[in-house]
Amino acid sequence: MKKRLVDIVYIIIGAFLFALGVNLFIIPNELGEGGVTGITIIAYYLFQWSPGLVNLILNSILLIVGYRFLSKLTTVYTVIAVLFNSLFLHLTEGWTISSNEMVVNALFGGVIIGVGIGLIIRVGGTTAGSTILAKITQKYLGWNLGYGLLFFDLIVAFSSYFIIGAEKLMLTIMLLYIATKVMQFVIEGINTKKAVTIISKGPDEIAQQVNEKMHRGVTVFSGSGYYTKAQKDILYIVISSQEIVKLKNIVKEADKDAFIAIHDVRDVFGLGFGEISKAD
Repeated sequence: MKKRLVDIVYIIIGAFLFALGVNLFIIPNELGEGGVTGITIIAYYLFQWSPGLVNLILNSILLIVGYRFLSKLTTVYTVIAVLFNSLFLHLTEGWTISSNEMVVNALFGGVIIGVGIGLIIRVGGTTAGSTILAKITQKYLGWNLGYGLLFFDLIVAFSSYFIIGAEKLMLTIMLLYIATKVMQFVIEGINTKKAVTIISKGPDEIAQQVNEKMHRGVTVFSGSGYYTKAQKDILYIVISSQEIVKLKNIVKEADKDAFIAIHDVRDVFGLGFGEISKAD
């Protein structure tokens, strides 16, 4: 129960920051946005319709259509996020900040919006709209959530070209990219993990050194070369980004001709990392 309350607080803070980003940096500078928010901003530029009200109506429709692609808890969190997003968009409408530097406004707008969306997604919610579409592509196509969101956002952003013009469209694209990177940072954290695959003539020595010097577990797979058919032990290790140099030195000392492949990984759970969160 306590965790649920904390999650809701994060969602409210995220919704407030998102609304600030839109009303302080986007609308006053006639920039665009992506997803449903981008559509609401276009409607505001054309017809002076309230962004908060249009956002509520459109997101409610998308939520009704796409709720089955979300878990029960995510749906509840998304409803809360949509309600507070719309409320804060309405309450902060007309707020201004004294800055005529377009690039600075786009930069800070992207950062604040990225933090806001990131906080909402980090606790398991969404902002509905294109986030629902990004969740669907992540589930069925394996797309990265951040880049799936950027893809759908850009479709809407490009459609605003005829209203805001080429220069402000370019600033909008910059804003969306910054928001995506900041959002990923908030969701994944600073300490990203790396999965390392090692093929070596001395796998036992490498595995022993990793255990003793790095205190990390090593998984051993059996494999064979395609041409030689020779059997080989393949090492698989998950470590933090800061441990990459130490691992490379261990491998180099044991076998300077070893093959190493390093991959970015997210949501690592288990001994030495974190507990597996309960699915809702």
